[in-house]
Amino acid sequence: MSETFTFYIQPWYRKSPYFESTKRAGCRSWGLYNHMLLPTLYDDPVTEYWALLNGVTMWDVAVERCVEISGPDAFEFTNLLTCRDLTTCAVGQCKYVLLTARRGGIVNDPVLLRLEEDRFWLALADSDALLYAKGVAAFAGLDVDIEEADVSPMQIQGPRSREVVRALFGDAIADLRYYWCAEAEVNGIPVVVSRTGWTGEVGYEVYLRDSSRGDELWRLVEEAGAPFDIRAIAPSEARRIEAGIFNYGSDMRPEDTPFHVSGLERLVELDQDADFIGKDALRRIADAGVDRKLVGIDIGGAPMTDEGALNDLWPVHEPGNGRIGRVTAGAWSPRLERNIGYAWVPATHMEVGTSLALEAHDGMREATVAALPFVDPTKEIPKS
Repeated sequence: MSETFTFYIQPWYRKSPYFESTKRAGCRSWGLYNHMLLPTLYDDPVTEYWALLNGVTMWDVAVERCVEISGPDAFEFTNLLTCRDLTTCAVGQCKYVLLTARRGGIVNDPVLLRLEEDRFWLALADSDALLYAKGVAAFAGLDVDIEEADVSPMQIQGPRSREVVRALFGDAIADLRYYWCAEAEVNGIPVVVSRTGWTGEVGYEVYLRDSSRGDELWRLVEEAGAPFDIRAIAPSEARRIEAGIFNYGSDMRPEDTPFHVSGLERLVELDQDADFIGKDALRRIADAGVDRKLVGIDIGGAPMTDEGALNDLWPVHEPGNGRIGRVTAGAWSPRLERNIGYAWVPATHMEVGTSLALEAHDGMREATVAALPFVDPTKEIPKS
């Protein structure tokens, strides 16, 4: 039997500039993310999933609060924060980056946008990375300004998203390369548009630069998308897991380094000339190896459709023995017709094909370590 809970919206919970728009579009629940309300459900998650895969969807993701780093030393400071080598990042380019701490732990995994030679945005996952950056700046001895920008992203995602963006902003923006961005406007509303998203599908993020015009921008996107049956949805847990996309705070935390997370090792660029926070620690971990790993898993048992997505950290057991880890995410993939997810396991159990047992709410379930990502490993879909 499902339980019903009441969520009271308190005055200190920040509301997105699109909040009233999402209510009008039928949003039925919200969660808290970066101290702001995030839409979590409009319709059945499977219905929303197919709308994303087959058409075009729009999302309120204003919770991706943007840290703006500017000033004469902005490049040197930003390069200090991340283990990626930003000398390879041109103006107008975006990168998925990891902010690392002194011992190599992941502080955040934002998308970075380089808007000018000396101006960067970090579109944050849920954390206090703004405060972390300000703390680093206090002792770095560099001439930088660090603020939360008046920027509120929305996403337009799905195979028909390019047609919607073309109708709104024209060819130059619609034809942006994957992980590039540009400034634009619609009806005088200033935005930055990037070819990025949290789906593994063709998609764009539209960063509203005037929070007073959120409802106006939402209506314009609705109108441009009406010929393509655009619909508002919440972030799709099943699609992001298929794509091997991680959720900071649940899948990984500050005690986890990039070498502990399957697929993130590639983002640690130790050969770069510049120092970055955690470089020495990450070099030692690269040499020594890790004791645990976040891996993909195929999950047996009945389809996980009732809950939409796993909200409990199920214990992971070695079959026939005791607990060895925990599940961090799980969902039914309608396309793959099986349950998929992520789990933390000892390094001894990280190989693809390893059998596991999960302590689910309805009893034990069999699971198997799977290769990541589950779908489109070369990212041909979003690049197309």
